[in-house]
Amino acid sequence: MIEFTKPINLNGAELIDELKAANIDVIGWPKVDSDRFFLDISKSDETKAIAVVAAHNGTIIAPEPTVKEKLASVGLNLDDVKEALGL
Repeated sequence: MIEFTKPINLNGAELIDELKAANIDVIGWPKVDSDRFFLDISKSDETKAIAVVAAHNGTIIAPEPTVKEKLASVGLNLDDVKEALGL
Protein backbone atom coordinates (compact mmCIF):
# COMPACT_ATOMS: atom_id res chain seq x y z
CA MET A 1 0.00 0.00 0.00
CA ILE A 2 1.27 3.42 -0.96
CA GLU A 3 0.02 6.59 0.74
CA PHE A 4 -1.19 9.62 -1.22
CA THR A 5 -2.76 12.95 -0.35
CA LYS A 6 -6.50 12.60 -0.84
CA PRO A 7 -7.93 14.66 -3.74
CA ILE A 8 -10.70 17.09 -2.79
CA ASN A 9 -13.24 15.33 -5.01
CA LEU A 10 -12.29 11.68 -4.66
CA ASN A 11 -14.38 9.19 -6.61
CA GLY A 12 -12.81 5.77 -6.14
CA ALA A 13 -14.36 4.11 -9.20
CA GLU A 14 -13.33 6.98 -11.50
CA LEU A 15 -9.83 7.08 -10.02
CA ILE A 16 -9.35 3.36 -10.59
CA ASP A 17 -10.45 3.81 -14.22
CA GLU A 18 -7.97 6.70 -14.62
CA LEU A 19 -5.16 4.62 -13.10
CA LYS A 20 -5.96 1.67 -15.37
CA ALA A 21 -5.94 4.04 -18.38
CA ALA A 22 -2.38 4.97 -17.32
CA ASN A 23 -1.48 1.24 -17.26
CA ILE A 24 -1.31 1.12 -13.46
CA ASP A 25 -2.63 -2.08 -11.90
CA VAL A 26 -4.66 -1.45 -8.75
CA ILE A 27 -5.60 -4.20 -6.33
CA GLY A 28 -8.92 -3.57 -4.61
CA TRP A 29 -10.34 -0.15 -3.70
CA PRO A 30 -8.57 2.91 -2.28
CA LYS A 31 -8.41 2.93 1.53
CA VAL A 32 -9.40 6.35 2.91
CA ASP A 33 -8.26 7.77 6.26
CA SER A 34 -9.28 11.45 6.81
CA ASP A 35 -7.07 13.51 4.44
CA ARG A 36 -4.92 10.58 3.30
CA PHE A 37 -5.66 7.54 1.26
CA PHE A 38 -3.81 4.44 0.19
CA LEU A 39 -3.63 2.51 -3.04
CA ASP A 40 -2.47 -1.05 -3.40
CA ILE A 41 -0.20 -0.62 -6.41
CA SER A 42 3.32 -1.61 -7.38
CA LYS A 43 6.11 0.61 -6.02
CA SER A 44 7.36 0.95 -9.61
CA ASP A 45 4.05 2.66 -10.56
CA GLU A 46 4.19 5.20 -7.72
CA THR A 47 5.55 8.10 -9.80
CA LYS A 48 2.92 7.62 -12.52
CA ALA A 49 0.19 7.27 -9.90
CA ILE A 50 1.19 10.53 -8.19
CA ALA A 51 0.49 12.41 -11.43
CA VAL A 52 -2.84 10.64 -11.98
CA VAL A 53 -3.98 11.27 -8.40
CA ALA A 54 -2.94 14.93 -8.58
CA ALA A 55 -5.01 15.42 -11.76
CA HIS A 56 -8.04 13.52 -10.41
CA ASN A 57 -11.24 15.54 -9.95
CA GLY A 58 -13.94 12.96 -9.33
CA THR A 59 -17.66 13.29 -9.77
CA ILE A 60 -19.26 13.67 -6.37
CA ILE A 61 -22.88 13.93 -7.53
CA ALA A 62 -24.58 10.67 -8.44
CA PRO A 63 -25.36 10.46 -12.16
CA GLU A 64 -29.00 10.67 -13.25
CA PRO A 65 -30.41 7.15 -13.70
CA THR A 66 -31.21 6.04 -17.24
CA VAL A 67 -34.77 5.24 -18.34
CA LYS A 68 -33.85 1.55 -18.21
CA GLU A 69 -32.62 1.92 -14.61
CA LYS A 70 -35.75 3.86 -13.59
CA LEU A 71 -38.03 1.21 -15.06
CA ALA A 72 -36.03 -1.59 -13.41
CA SER A 73 -36.43 0.13 -10.03
CA VAL A 74 -40.19 -0.51 -10.24
CA GLY A 75 -39.89 -3.98 -11.78
CA LEU A 76 -40.46 -3.02 -15.40
CA ASN A 77 -38.47 -2.99 -18.61
CA LEU A 78 -38.87 -1.16 -21.91
CA ASP A 79 -40.60 -4.14 -23.57
CA ASP A 80 -43.22 -4.19 -20.77
CA VAL A 81 -43.97 -0.51 -21.31
CA LYS A 82 -44.20 -0.92 -25.10
CA GLU A 83 -46.57 -3.86 -24.70
CA ALA A 84 -48.74 -1.93 -22.24
CA LEU A 85 -48.95 0.98 -24.68
CA GLY A 86 -49.65 -1.30 -27.64
CA LEU A 87 -46.48 -0.34 -29.46
